Amino acid sequence: MNMIEFLPRINELAKKQREEGLTNAEKVEQQVLREDYLRAIRGQVLHTFSGMKVVDPLLNDVTPEKVRKLKIKD
Repeated sequence: MNMIEFLPRINELAKKQREEGLTNAEKVEQQVLREDYLRAIRGQVLHTFSGMKVVDPLLNDVTPEKVRKLKIKD
């Protein structure tokens, strides 16, 4: 499930929470959805950084070591 699929239900639960409150089951669902959503965002950020290459004005590769290690993990 991609992160955009989480949003309608996350928003629905947030609205219900503001208006009338949530049941315990809905609170658990909300927490799980939020964690899954954040995990998806973090994955996208790491994927973006893993494809990054930094060069100086002389076109020398000056990519930080942390980013180079991300490339190795992919």
